[in-house]
Amino acid sequence: MTHRVFGITGWKNSGKTTLTERLVTELVRRGWRVSTIKHAHHDFDIDKPGADSFRHREAGATEVAIVSGRRWALMHELRNETEPTLDEVLERIAPCDLVLVEGYKREHHLKIEARRLAAKDRSPLTSNDPSIVAVAADHPVEGEQVPVFGIDDITAIADFVEARTGLAAQ
Repeated sequence: MTHRVFGITGWKNSGKTTLTERLVTELVRRGWRVSTIKHAHHDFDIDKPGADSFRHREAGATEVAIVSGRRWALMHELRNETEPTLDEVLERIAPCDLVLVEGYKREHHLKIEARRLAAKDRSPLTSNDPSIVAVAADHPVEGEQVPVFGIDDITAIADFVEARTGLAAQ
Protein backbone atom coordinates (compact mmCIF):
# COMPACT_ATOMS: atom_id res chain seq x y z
CA MET A 1 0.00 0.00 0.00
CA THR A 2 1.29 3.43 -0.78
CA HIS A 3 0.53 6.16 1.68
CA ARG A 4 -0.03 9.85 1.12
CA VAL A 5 2.95 11.41 2.85
CA PHE A 6 3.66 15.00 3.84
CA GLY A 7 6.67 16.07 5.87
CA ILE A 8 7.52 18.69 8.44
CA THR A 9 11.19 19.57 8.43
CA GLY A 10 13.42 22.21 9.98
CA TRP A 11 16.37 22.75 12.25
CA LYS A 12 16.42 21.90 15.96
CA ASN A 13 13.94 24.07 17.94
CA SER A 14 12.27 25.29 14.74
CA GLY A 15 8.80 24.22 15.90
CA LYS A 16 8.50 20.93 13.96
CA THR A 17 6.82 18.95 16.74
CA THR A 18 4.32 21.66 17.65
CA LEU A 19 3.45 22.18 13.99
CA THR A 20 3.06 18.40 13.49
CA GLU A 21 0.86 18.11 16.59
CA ARG A 22 -1.36 21.01 15.56
CA LEU A 23 -1.69 19.68 11.99
CA VAL A 24 -2.68 16.24 13.29
CA THR A 25 -5.34 17.83 15.51
CA GLU A 26 -6.75 19.93 12.66
CA LEU A 27 -6.71 17.17 10.04
CA VAL A 28 -8.32 14.66 12.42
CA ARG A 29 -10.95 17.28 13.29
CA ARG A 30 -11.68 17.46 9.55
CA GLY A 31 -12.34 13.71 9.54
CA TRP A 32 -9.05 12.35 8.19
CA ARG A 33 -7.28 9.33 9.62
CA VAL A 34 -3.71 10.54 10.23
CA SER A 35 -0.61 8.63 11.30
CA THR A 36 2.84 10.06 12.06
CA ILE A 37 6.44 8.99 11.78
CA LYS A 38 9.03 10.85 13.83
CA HIS A 39 12.74 10.53 13.12
CA ALA A 40 14.63 10.62 16.41
CA HIS A 41 18.23 10.67 17.53
CA HIS A 42 20.21 7.47 17.97
CA ASP A 43 19.57 6.51 21.58
CA PHE A 44 15.92 7.43 22.08
CA ASP A 45 13.88 5.01 24.17
CA ILE A 46 10.15 4.74 24.72
CA ASP A 47 10.61 2.15 27.41
CA LYS A 48 11.51 2.48 31.09
CA PRO A 49 14.19 0.52 32.90
CA GLY A 50 12.57 -2.16 35.04
CA ALA A 51 9.42 -2.46 32.89
CA ASP A 52 8.66 -5.97 31.69
CA SER A 53 9.12 -5.00 28.04
CA PHE A 54 12.45 -3.31 28.86
CA ARG A 55 13.58 -6.51 30.58
CA HIS A 56 12.58 -8.54 27.50
CA ARG A 57 14.73 -6.30 25.27
CA GLU A 58 17.60 -6.36 27.72
CA ALA A 59 17.46 -10.16 27.65
CA GLY A 60 18.02 -10.00 23.90
CA ALA A 61 14.60 -10.02 22.21
CA THR A 62 14.70 -8.39 18.77
CA GLU A 63 11.03 -7.39 18.80
CA VAL A 64 8.78 -6.80 21.78
CA ALA A 65 5.07 -6.15 21.34
CA ILE A 66 3.14 -4.60 24.20
CA VAL A 67 -0.61 -5.04 23.88
CA SER A 68 -3.53 -3.81 25.96
CA GLY A 69 -7.22 -3.14 25.42
CA ARG A 70 -6.42 0.51 24.57
CA ARG A 71 -3.25 0.43 22.43
CA TRP A 72 -0.38 -1.68 21.26
CA ALA A 73 3.24 -0.91 20.45
CA LEU A 74 5.96 -2.85 18.70
CA MET A 75 9.57 -2.10 19.52
CA HIS A 76 12.31 -3.44 17.28
CA GLU A 77 15.90 -3.49 18.45
CA LEU A 78 18.22 -2.96 15.51
CA ARG A 79 21.13 -4.72 17.20
CA ASN A 80 23.56 -4.82 14.23
CA GLU A 81 21.03 -4.00 11.51
CA THR A 82 21.03 -0.68 9.67
CA GLU A 83 18.33 1.90 10.39
CA PRO A 84 15.28 1.23 8.21
CA THR A 85 14.56 3.65 5.39
CA LEU A 86 11.47 5.84 5.49
CA ASP A 87 9.93 3.64 2.78
CA GLU A 88 10.50 0.52 4.91
CA VAL A 89 8.81 2.19 7.88
CA LEU A 90 5.91 3.35 5.67
CA GLU A 91 5.40 -0.29 4.59
CA ARG A 92 4.63 -1.15 8.23
CA ILE A 93 2.15 1.69 8.82
CA ALA A 94 -1.49 0.64 8.75
CA PRO A 95 -3.72 2.14 6.04
CA CYS A 96 -4.71 5.75 6.73
CA ASP A 97 -5.54 8.93 4.82
CA LEU A 98 -2.23 10.69 5.46
CA VAL A 99 1.13 10.06 7.13
CA LEU A 100 2.81 13.17 8.52
CA VAL A 101 6.57 12.67 8.73
CA GLU A 102 8.56 14.76 11.19
CA GLY A 103 12.24 14.97 10.43
CA TYR A 104 13.80 12.94 7.62
CA LYS A 105 15.33 16.13 6.24
CA ARG A 106 17.15 14.31 3.42
CA GLU A 107 14.19 12.34 2.05
CA HIS A 108 12.34 13.50 -1.06
CA HIS A 109 8.66 13.56 -0.05
CA LEU A 110 6.75 16.87 -0.06
CA LYS A 111 7.62 18.92 3.02
CA ILE A 112 6.92 22.19 4.80
CA GLU A 113 9.86 23.85 6.50
CA ALA A 114 9.24 25.14 10.02
CA ARG A 115 11.23 28.24 10.96
CA ARG A 116 11.38 30.02 14.29
CA LEU A 117 13.64 32.81 15.45
CA ALA A 118 14.53 30.59 18.43
CA ALA A 119 15.85 27.77 16.20
CA LYS A 120 19.37 26.52 16.69
CA ASP A 121 20.15 27.22 13.02
CA ARG A 122 18.22 29.66 10.87
CA SER A 123 19.69 28.99 7.44
CA PRO A 124 16.88 28.21 5.00
CA LEU A 125 16.60 24.59 3.85
CA THR A 126 14.52 25.52 0.78
CA SER A 127 17.53 26.51 -1.35
CA ASN A 128 18.95 22.96 -1.20
CA ASP A 129 15.75 20.91 -1.12
CA PRO A 130 13.29 21.09 -4.02
CA SER A 131 10.85 18.84 -2.09
CA ILE A 132 10.16 21.68 0.37
CA VAL A 133 6.96 23.14 -1.06
CA ALA A 134 6.14 25.69 1.69
CA VAL A 135 7.51 27.50 4.73
CA ALA A 136 5.81 28.08 8.08
CA ALA A 137 7.56 30.79 10.08
CA ASP A 138 7.11 32.88 13.21
CA HIS A 139 8.75 35.86 11.50
CA PRO A 140 8.54 37.64 8.13
CA VAL A 141 10.16 35.67 5.31
CA GLU A 142 11.01 37.27 1.99
CA GLY A 143 12.42 36.03 -1.29
CA GLU A 144 11.10 32.46 -1.12
CA GLN A 145 9.88 30.72 -4.26
CA VAL A 146 7.32 28.72 -2.24
CA PRO A 147 4.22 29.77 -0.25
CA VAL A 148 4.99 31.18 3.21
CA PHE A 149 2.53 30.71 6.08
CA GLY A 150 2.47 32.07 9.60
CA ILE A 151 3.49 29.12 11.80
CA ASP A 152 0.24 29.55 13.78
CA ASP A 153 -2.03 29.66 10.70
CA ILE A 154 -2.92 25.98 11.05
CA THR A 155 -6.14 26.27 9.04
CA ALA A 156 -4.31 27.61 5.97
CA ILE A 157 -1.46 25.10 6.38
CA ALA A 158 -3.93 22.20 6.68
CA ASP A 159 -5.78 23.47 3.56
CA PHE A 160 -2.43 23.52 1.73
CA VAL A 161 -1.53 19.99 2.89
CA GLU A 162 -4.95 18.70 1.79
CA ALA A 163 -4.51 20.32 -1.63
CA ARG A 164 -0.89 19.19 -2.21
CA THR A 165 -1.48 15.58 -1.12
CA GLY A 166 -4.74 15.16 -3.02
CA LEU A 167 -6.85 14.76 0.13
CA ALA A 168 -8.94 17.79 -0.86
CA ALA A 169 -10.05 15.99 -4.03
CA GLN A 170 -11.60 13.12 -2.03
